[in-house]
Amino acid sequence: MGYQQGLSGLAAASNDLDVIGNNIANANTVGFKQSTAQFADVYANTIATSVGNQIGLGASLQTVQQDFAQGTINTTGQALNVAINGNGFFQMSNNGTVTYSRNGVFQLNKNGFITDASGNDLMGYAASSTGVINTAQTVPLQVPTTNIAPVATKNITAQLNLNAQATTPTTTTFSETDSSSYTYSTSVTAYDTLGGTQTVNMYFAKDATSGQWTVYAGQAGSVEKLGTAQFSSSGALQSITPDPTNTTVSSNGTTSFTFSINPTDGSTTPQSLTLDLAGTTQYGSANGVNNLAQDGYASGTLSNFSIGADGTITGNYSNGQTMALGQIVLANFNNPNGLLNLGGNQFQQTAASGVAQVSTPGSTNHGTLTGGALEASNVDLTNQLVDLITAQRNYQANAQTIKTQQTVDQTLLQM
Repeated sequence: MGYQQGLSGLAAASNDLDVIGNNIANANTVGFKQSTAQFADVYANTIATSVGNQIGLGASLQTVQQDFAQGTINTTGQALNVAINGNGFFQMSNNGTVTYSRNGVFQLNKNGFITDASGNDLMGYAASSTGVINTAQTVPLQVPTTNIAPVATKNITAQLNLNAQATTPTTTTFSETDSSSYTYSTSVTAYDTLGGTQTVNMYFAKDATSGQWTVYAGQAGSVEKLGTAQFSSSGALQSITPDPTNTTVSSNGTTSFTFSINPTDGSTTPQSLTLDLAGTTQYGSANGVNNLAQDGYASGTLSNFSIGADGTITGNYSNGQTMALGQIVLANFNNPNGLLNLGGNQFQQTAASGVAQVSTPGSTNHGTLTGGALEASNVDLTNQLVDLITAQRNYQANAQTIKTQQTVDQTLLQM
């Protein structure tokens, strides 16, 4: 027995205590992964020593191995809290220096970029102004603060019931201001290229011909005759026939008319609209609307956003529209234990870790994301406290070997 073995044992036990203490200290650190100290025995390396007579020289710290097992995912309700469920790391950038992290606590800086508490930018795929995601390269993700552009109405769908038992209008010449010249009317709000609203009025007059109705539509003061709609004896819409005297109106011959309105707010004019009556019926019940919709919308401001399992950041706008604002990516490694721990929940790629495999969450061997949640530390405090007691006993035992060697030395000196 010598001092060297005892001293190496003390150093090893001290390293073990440091690792365990670090685990316990980070029990509440978001995304933290606990570590385990791995040790190796030490033997004298000399040609003169036979294999059977080798005496160990103690222990040494071989490696500190991190356990990248999944931590518990806890819901927070915060839009920019993101948890990784499965393999992978967030890709971060600090002025071009790329690091990787499991800490999903993010925030928006003054310029709208998504960053962590240290100011590192979250990387991902950017989206165009129309919500198309570009997967060519990863860039710092930014939430746009500009209004979403309006979209002009092109199509109006109207599923109505026109009363088969209604009488024909008492006035034969149509006038939008004379209710006796039509049987039923309704209207819908359409949007022009500037996002302005335009009211489109629709009028239906029952004809003397069985199952036939005359259709009118347009803006107030400029309503025009579109043509006729023919229904079968079972009440289903059979065909659409455009008015032959109106060359600005066309039809697909089955369910829809195409006509124009003329906004006066400086938007594109004339504005072509298609009125699709598919699903409209002629039953012996009251006139009414079953469904009335159009495909345009006004400009809108960003109200809030959410993050999906595949990393897509979806913006919700004040006009009721949604649009992709970008997509978070994940980076995976063949050997995560080869990453260099930089502290601050940041890791760096090394030759030992292998090259980062960047992809969208949920693809290949990459995990998925949970928005409004965080991954807790995977430290098991119960096990760590038991390991702490074991490491303490180990340290005391190694101290005892030094004390014993000291007693042996005293005996030799007193001979």
